[in-house]
Amino acid sequence: MEKFVIEGGRPLYGEIKIQSAKNAVLPLLAASVLTDERVVIRACPRIADVLNMAQILAELGCKITFAGEDLYIDSADAANHEIPAALAKELRSSVFMLGSVLSRFGRARIAYPGGCDIGLRPIDLHLCGLRRLGVRIEEEGGYINCSCGRLIGADVQLDFPSVGATENIMLAAAKAEGTTVIRNAAKEPEIADLQDFLNRMGGRVSGGGTATVIVEGVRSLHGAEYTPLSDRIEAGTFLIASAMCGGELVLSNARAENVSALLDKLREISCKIHAVDDKIYIKSERRLSPKLVETSPYPGFPTDLQAPITALACICEGSTVVVENLFETRFKHVPELIRMGADITVRGRNAFVRGVPRLHGADVCAGDLRGGAALALAALSAEGASAVTDLRYIDRGYAQFEYKLRAVGARIRRVRI
Repeated sequence: MEKFVIEGGRPLYGEIKIQSAKNAVLPLLAASVLTDERVVIRACPRIADVLNMAQILAELGCKITFAGEDLYIDSADAANHEIPAALAKELRSSVFMLGSVLSRFGRARIAYPGGCDIGLRPIDLHLCGLRRLGVRIEEEGGYINCSCGRLIGADVQLDFPSVGATENIMLAAAKAEGTTVIRNAAKEPEIADLQDFLNRMGGRVSGGGTATVIVEGVRSLHGAEYTPLSDRIEAGTFLIASAMCGGELVLSNARAENVSALLDKLREISCKIHAVDDKIYIKSERRLSPKLVETSPYPGFPTDLQAPITALACICEGSTVVVENLFETRFKHVPELIRMGADITVRGRNAFVRGVPRLHGADVCAGDLRGGAALALAALSAEGASAVTDLRYIDRGYAQFEYKLRAVGARIRRVRI
């Protein structure tokens, strides 16, 4: 066990380089199984989720090599179609492997995937989409067993624009016979990134980032080198950190258009923001309260930034209503924020936040990835010292979290318990 020890109350000044997106890299790693040629993921963050997915690939028989910031994957000798239960239970994104493993081997076996406990997150949409492509699925004893002959393209109508289901169907359809049309597809930037990667491998995918994704199946895919897009959630986390702590930050390797919903909220509370090329500049001044924050699929406000902006609302002037529309148990950070002096009432999917002049230091515990980040931000802005424990959650999505913050003036260090 490890914890962050944080001394709050220091403004942040300087520049932070944003990592490649966790939620883009994971499906790219799954896609690497679709070819027996070498794949290179440039600027690949060494976060826990990426390391777990790399271990899953190794268990399938892939050769995994990190060289500096790059990850090399050789799937030529991959032969195993079973995804180990212990790894699947650590990583929800392991479900992405179904589409690519089925395409490669004609069968796949996986335990129900795990990850952060933020709600039910059923994978029915994944399975329904795969069935449309001709996959036979049996569920028994906590395992999903899939088999197929040649996958056949089909029209797939998603009941909800699920990012994971959209990506899984894209992976399964990439080498299917015929054309697959995914309707009501997720529009997140990571969908377009997966499309671009598959096309770099010789695929024929279009419509990524729109409600309709079209995948024309090809006989084979080849190796590729690719640099994933930057992490909009990490960028959003540090933008909120700046708004909470004050000072001036520059985020490099950041795309303003991918965090536009957050930038609108930060401007609403009087932050000064401008973007040039791949840099976002933010200066925090008087913090007025955002009246309403309501999560929704992209391009709406991202659920992954709900916990950090709830922490920000705690120290704004006025009251905020935070509505969580996507996950039913994503307020686990609220009791910990209350320990720090926050005034929050949760009713169902709604959190009513009344701003206080300042939070105070406390010992708090992360309960999930983004909630853990929110607690760290709260501690950075609080008066006095805090400890944030259970860093395994934060490490799932942020590389060198404390180092980046220390470089811009924060007092934060990692300590073994």
